[in-house]
Amino acid sequence: MTELTELVGSWMRRQRWYSTKSVEPRLRLLGSFESEPADADSRIVTHFFCDDAPHTPRVYQVPLVARVARDGDPAAYVGEAGGRHLYDGPAEEAYVSALAAMASGALRAEGEHAHAQGHALGGAVEVVSSRRLSGEQSNTSIVAELAGGGLALIKVFRVVQDGENPDISTLAALTSGGSTHSPALLGWLSGSWPSPAGGTATGELALLQDFVLGAEDGWELAVSAAERGEDFADRAFALGAGTAELHRLLARVLPTRAASREDVAEALDGMFRRLTITTTEVPEVEELRGPIASVYEAAASAPLPVLQRIHGDLHLGQVLYAADRGWQFIDFEGEPLRPLSERSRPDATMRDVAGMLRSFDYVAGSLARQEPPIDASGWAARARQAYLDGYASVAGAELEEFHELLDAFELDKAVYEVTYEARHRPSWIPIPLGAVRRLLAAQVG
Repeated sequence: MTELTELVGSWMRRQRWYSTKSVEPRLRLLGSFESEPADADSRIVTHFFCDDAPHTPRVYQVPLVARVARDGDPAAYVGEAGGRHLYDGPAEEAYVSALAAMASGALRAEGEHAHAQGHALGGAVEVVSSRRLSGEQSNTSIVAELAGGGLALIKVFRVVQDGENPDISTLAALTSGGSTHSPALLGWLSGSWPSPAGGTATGELALLQDFVLGAEDGWELAVSAAERGEDFADRAFALGAGTAELHRLLARVLPTRAASREDVAEALDGMFRRLTITTTEVPEVEELRGPIASVYEAAASAPLPVLQRIHGDLHLGQVLYAADRGWQFIDFEGEPLRPLSERSRPDATMRDVAGMLRSFDYVAGSLARQEPPIDASGWAARARQAYLDGYASVAGAELEEFHELLDAFELDKAVYEVTYEARHRPSWIPIPLGAVRRLLAAQVG
């Protein structure tokens, strides 16, 4: 398997989903399983590779389609090994068809030190054609045309981890609860493979969900409206109401618990840890440390909320708008930088609200950087307020009751953004830094 490992390693480092950009992959094959091919000329094998290059080893799922003829998509070509030409599975209809059949038909595949198991919420799905979407990040998304009409979105998780993936568990609960604010989950694929630390790891490999036809990306929709000076208040109000309705349904279909002082201490510790990192990397924040700490400490002594499942990484890029379905919430896997074990833990709903408020602010910030610059600060302020009004129309006095917590979460998010921009886009630092100063001024006012 040395030939395959070296080939995949060379190919992997060029993929956008490879998460350790600054180093060469150091791969070792952990296991694999084979899917039933659609034709006699193809083999469909899903491999699990451990990359030992990063400080914490990562496991990647690498589905490959092997054929004798080199007649696939050149952009998906991995190379030649064992006398066959290898192609990235998500770009191949043979793989997509096999994956959909497994995920929606509760089928099982056994392999060398690994296996996969399908979990169906509806009937079996047959794929007629498929296309891989561009712009992939940590996952690969595919749109599949189904027999009998209709479309499905298939998401293949590239980095796989031991434990429950909230993108599936949350969407499964919402689907069972009759949610009108999220796509329906049709099925998913789980699997097991040897853990790099020893023993066996078990986790999710892919999901199959309803495709929201004719939907517009929330970020692009908001930026376009702000650029043209179009009022966004009605849509922001509906988005706020939808967020509160989503939270209510999640509280009904998944476990909740009262927050404890230990939860508060842990959250506060995280906020101060991020603040310390930011003040170290961006000295301008050091002079604001005292006022920021006061906001955090006020939240720690305020009333405690009930903790529940939330979206976990809510912003305008995580919602779609469709004329016939309104706002749809997607991508429930939580904050990508948090360990998987933490992303399913009950949390405060105000964290989601704070994330969306920051997203509206980034719309204005991005337009201010255009040439010529566009002043959308008033647009963002109206959208933020409309969003809060919409949330309150469903949640009642919840925003007022937990306003100290919301203030702290929003400020914490902006502080984190300062660090992110300092590391990746230094010229964008004024966007979150301006927000930190504005949020602190509001506390004084």
